[in-house]
Amino acid sequence: MTFTVLVSKTFQKDFQHLPNELQKQIRSGLKELQNDPYSTRPHCDIKVLKNTKPKKHRLRVGEYRIIYTIEKNEVRVIYLMKREIGYGQVE
Repeated sequence: MTFTVLVSKTFQKDFQHLPNELQKQIRSGLKELQNDPYSTRPHCDIKVLKNTKPKKHRLRVGEYRIIYTIEKNEVRVIYLMKREIGYGQVE
């Protein structure tokens, strides 16, 4: 099953300000989500975030974290944040 990846305006705004090399890495990570947004595998470190409603997942790309939800066959990317910011805003 292939998933459709949709990104929020917040994500797009933060993404635009990143260096081109980092943008390429993040695009690669988002392409991996099309195949399987649930499982960790090489070059795709995924975890389920605890105590979030609706259930959210995070994808690690270097020092950045991509927060997303899964609805049927859609992956909805919500946030792009640096690791040191933390997950407080993700509830």
